[in-house]
Amino acid sequence: MSDRFLTRQLVNLAVTANAIHPIPGEYAGIPAFAAGWGASELAPHLLAVTITDAAVHLARHGAWTRRDRLGLAAAAFASAGYVAQVRAGNRAGEQVERALQHGLGVDYAAELPSDEGAAMLAWRSLVNPLRMRNVDVTAKRRLAYAPGGRRFELDVYHHRDTPPGAPVLLQIHGGGWVIGQKEQQGIPLMMHMAARGWVCVAVNYPLSPRNRWPAHLIAIKRAIGWIRKHAVEYGGDPSFLAVTGGSAGGHLAAMVALTPDDKSLQPGFEGVDTSVQACVPHYGMYDFTGESGRKYTQRRADTLLRRYIMAVDARYPDDYRSASPLSRITADAPPFFVLHGSNDTLVPVPDAREFVEKLRSVSHNPVVYAELAGAQHAYDLVPSVRGLHVTRAVERFLGVCVSRAEVPGSVRQQR
Repeated sequence: MSDRFLTRQLVNLAVTANAIHPIPGEYAGIPAFAAGWGASELAPHLLAVTITDAAVHLARHGAWTRRDRLGLAAAAFASAGYVAQVRAGNRAGEQVERALQHGLGVDYAAELPSDEGAAMLAWRSLVNPLRMRNVDVTAKRRLAYAPGGRRFELDVYHHRDTPPGAPVLLQIHGGGWVIGQKEQQGIPLMMHMAARGWVCVAVNYPLSPRNRWPAHLIAIKRAIGWIRKHAVEYGGDPSFLAVTGGSAGGHLAAMVALTPDDKSLQPGFEGVDTSVQACVPHYGMYDFTGESGRKYTQRRADTLLRRYIMAVDARYPDDYRSASPLSRITADAPPFFVLHGSNDTLVPVPDAREFVEKLRSVSHNPVVYAELAGAQHAYDLVPSVRGLHVTRAVERFLGVCVSRAEVPGSVRQQR
């Protein structure tokens, strides 16, 4: 028993250490993410398990042997690491608030309805983060937005008593353009926003390598066409449409926001308005060419993108640049709220920094950037301390965008 306890706690300690300081190295990104995500976002639960395990072992076996004492010491250090992770997650509230004030103005909250800034988050969802439900939210599932089967279906989430004229939020799932389902990502945000009166749409799209770029983006734009036509049936007002997504979904969200007038991405439906009024990409991939000189972006272009995502006859760098949000930035870009974790090992944070820097230098609209200290990739997958702070910040950002879009001469009025 002492051997197994010691082994468990040493593994526990290694996982915690990796969450705080991810394993370095270009090829360690995936294992560092796999080991670090849970320790970051489920830290309260793992802390409770660690303390319970140590207490039970101490009660049953004492601390008579060296292995017992080493195991208890490892449990103590792991517990301290989990406490640090909980604190880091809670500090996200301050980080996103500073970002909002920097990007929208220190008095931005005055533009929100009186109850918007005091929105109550479902902190009770932290107890069981896998149970992502809300009794006030109803969902209409597997609605076809184009012919072609399940990859061309979407789900609509809305309050059971949604009044007409609700703004719409489109959620695009991630998965490296090769895996993923609309039911798997963005659920905490959509449940919260739908409960607050938004109409939320989660969309599937064709996946690689069977489907090559730009099939993914074309499908998303077809879904936007469906939303423009059918959102009113669920209480939505498609004149204000925001888009969000994580990882590959963050890339696609940014591309949707930056290519409203590119008719080459709307074959057969060129006349449909595919513009959006706000964009909130999470831990997205923004540089497809690697022209910045960073080794990991160059390797990504040579491996993942060339082999699985881009068209077989795609030319480097021109075709890659056309699929890169970094190369699509214009002065007419809608308001952006870019979020990224400082400990992201799948899409390192310099990608986001470079994208935000260029976007701020060009765009006429607000650009908010929150770099979440200690956060790994996919920090918003389930309700967590950090994730709930981010959800509140996204709600406030979008609330300001709606408020400003309703002012004469604003982006919404112009569109």
